[in-house]
Amino acid sequence: MLTMFRNLMGRRDVRHSPSIPAGQRVYAVGDIHGRADLFQELIDIVEQDDAARGRAYTTVILLGDLIDRGSDSAGVIAKAREWGARRRVEFIQGNHEEMLLVSRTDTDSLRSFLRFGGLETILSYGVDPQLAMSAEVEDLQRLMNEAIPEEDFAFIDSFEKMVRVGDYVFVHAGVRPDTPLEHQSGRDCRWIREPFLSHRGDYGGFVVHGHTITPEPDICGNRIGIDTGAFLHGTLTAIGLQGEERWFLQARDPAVACSEAA
Repeated sequence: MLTMFRNLMGRRDVRHSPSIPAGQRVYAVGDIHGRADLFQELIDIVEQDDAARGRAYTTVILLGDLIDRGSDSAGVIAKAREWGARRRVEFIQGNHEEMLLVSRTDTDSLRSFLRFGGLETILSYGVDPQLAMSAEVEDLQRLMNEAIPEEDFAFIDSFEKMVRVGDYVFVHAGVRPDTPLEHQSGRDCRWIREPFLSHRGDYGGFVVHGHTITPEPDICGNRIGIDTGAFLHGTLTAIGLQGEERWFLQARDPAVACSEAA
């Protein structure tokens, strides 16, 4: 059974409390990585939380890395598209989505993609596991391109590199310090760790990101990381934001939690 966790008391930047514009509410969801079960549970939690808080102009932001590593990337993409059809959802491209798109035509990139969980994505679209495991890389590329619908490729290719709402900046991996937000490269937004993670100065906005796994939300004075390892630790996290308030919602897989505690 999956459970919910809330933390209403995140640390605040004493220099400035970032805020969402009046009348708006935002939920951002961390790296899903093929865990369609956790994603569905968190969708339900977010919907219930949004309804309980009353009327607002609500935006959901998926921070990227919807695919790879977990067993049902195809299911995650389907749920993301369905959710976006019935409410406002913004999609940010992660480094794993980038690898998938490049792998369509580049076999060297496909080899890297396979090492970082791409095989699980391909199998989730119905490719026979034995055929995939025995195929040469060129044949596997063909199988992948045939199995994944063109509309899914187009959907993933439409994902943004960054979303800004009020004082907040939403991005997959982070931003390069001392570079204006409007000049950030897509590669940095999807791949960066350092010098982003250790920087303690102003980024030009309060950054909410995924990409770097931490056991619980990584709350700093200028950023919050919410990749809590859905595929690794069985915990998928969302942050809720309204005005200067913030809160966290989580779907947890107790089977993973129990195995880690053993």
